[in-house]
Amino acid sequence: MSGAVWGAGARFAVYYAPSRESAWWRAGSAWLGRDAESGEQCMSPQPEDLARPLADLTEAPRRYGWHGTLVAPFRLSQGVTQQDLLVATREWAGTQTPFSLAVEAATLGDFVALRPADSYGEANIRHVASSALKTLDALRAKPSAADLARRLAAPLSERQRALLVEWGYPYVLDEFRFHMTLSSSLADADERATLVAWWQAQTPALGALALDHAALFVEPAPGEPFVLWQRVPFQNHEVN
Repeated sequence: MSGAVWGAGARFAVYYAPSRESAWWRAGSAWLGRDAESGEQCMSPQPEDLARPLADLTEAPRRYGWHGTLVAPFRLSQGVTQQDLLVATREWAGTQTPFSLAVEAATLGDFVALRPADSYGEANIRHVASSALKTLDALRAKPSAADLARRLAAPLSERQRALLVEWGYPYVLDEFRFHMTLSSSLADADERATLVAWWQAQTPALGALALDHAALFVEPAPGEPFVLWQRVPFQNHEVN
């Protein structure tokens, strides 16, 4: 998709996505039922003890693709081109040092997600996300007054409200919590527990995540599925 050009309504995001050749990419894409890079539909596994199809439980994250957010979706500021964003993101990525991130399955409110397994990994990935946020902020269009008012109406802490006004998103910097979403919001605690147990059984064989690149994702138009546009390698690394 290197030559793709999207309209003014497109939103862009900087995500972490496992290498396309990795077992992590295959496992996560299969779980969500969609490969955000190739566009292909995937065959989802069906954990035992689920009363309904897994696809019914993963509708929300399926639209976003298999990822962990570094910089949340944003529109480009007036006069900023998609090529400008790509160049800036590549330059930023080239300053980042690869590292490994151990993860574990957990519940986050009513969601199931992968999270860093220790405070060291949490701090490392927060540093990466904060660096990307600050580096690329000048390219981001500020939300309209109406959009900002809508977002501020959500139940946020005072700190989160201040971050939203300054950075366009409330869960950044000290409020950032890296996660890779595995489910929609699920009211049934037993469903959440089943999904956590399934992933707890998978992660030992999959190992740590290789944080050696980031990826630019695009929402071509409001409500459309996000697609992986470009992978951007970290310092002294090539991505597959």
